[in-house]
Amino acid sequence: MKPSRDKRRDHRSPRLDTLRVAGSRASEQEARREQARPSAGRNRVVQEVVRRGGPLPGERLPLILEVAPNDDYALLDSGDGRKLEQYGPYRIVRPEGQAIWRPAWPEKEWQRADAIFTGDTDEEGIGRWRFPGTPLGETWPMKHDGIDYLGRFTSFRHVGVFPEQASHWDHMKGLIAAAGRPVRVLNLFGYTGLASLVASAAGAEVTHVDASKKAVQWARENQEAARLTDKPIRWIVEDAQKFAEREARRDNRYDIILLDPPAYGRGPKGEVWQLFENLPAMVELCRSILTARPLAVVLTAYSIRASFFAIHTLMRDVFAGMGGTVESGELVIREKSAGRVLSTSLFSRWVAQ
Repeated sequence: MKPSRDKRRDHRSPRLDTLRVAGSRASEQEARREQARPSAGRNRVVQEVVRRGGPLPGERLPLILEVAPNDDYALLDSGDGRKLEQYGPYRIVRPEGQAIWRPAWPEKEWQRADAIFTGDTDEEGIGRWRFPGTPLGETWPMKHDGIDYLGRFTSFRHVGVFPEQASHWDHMKGLIAAAGRPVRVLNLFGYTGLASLVASAAGAEVTHVDASKKAVQWARENQEAARLTDKPIRWIVEDAQKFAEREARRDNRYDIILLDPPAYGRGPKGEVWQLFENLPAMVELCRSILTARPLAVVLTAYSIRASFFAIHTLMRDVFAGMGGTVESGELVIREKSAGRVLSTSLFSRWVAQ
């Protein structure tokens, strides 16, 4: 299943759900961010970003990237502030604030769920899981496109994967395969590592960075579950922005950079990350650590009160003079029951070709 990383990025192990935004799948990813991961820099100085000259990249928008139901994952039904999902053999019910319509399936179908998130359903609240039938373990096997990994029933309602990211993963696999040369991928705010495993399985050398020790440990366990321990993946527990700054000083470069920051987060030393304040400098850093023949920079934004035009314009401005195209829009999941679409997040990606 594919996406699929402080507050919103709890990165996930134990993380907080936070801001919910229009047009974004905030709750869940936000949770993932805060819960397992700290994110940025205490009293971080907001760096001034000097506008670059040169022509703006081409643009393609709005681009709606859709994940359809498959054997690994399916959004079965949604409505009344909930969503019914299928992860492999398990049916799961979780809150979904954007599902303001009525469910298409009768309640008896929802009652067949194996796990239901209950308790405090507030965006920033901790809840619990109820198992109507046979109790399930905290950790359970899942699969995405032939890659095995581990799901977990966390107290922040997420399970360790964000299926809507599958569209980005497929795109990345295509870029790696078509490159015809070694490709280096940097996964910032990497969460539980699904994107890193996809890139590694496709043949890339991967550096995975997350400020949460729990998230990185979970990612390592996923690497073992996927039988990819022989693949070149560096697992780094570090503040993402500090790591990128150090890579720039070391002159280390990457062909593809995945950037999935939280709306708000804290780093291991109390660093504070505010997306609207810190993102421009972060995107500039990403540009500065690209190779001479870069392939793409992919930015996903959850739980922000903004149009995708905000991050689209930022990406075009930062990549002025680089050529290529900036593609922006929303990540969505197609529902199985009635064919409706659930929007999860905003994205913008610069692609060299």
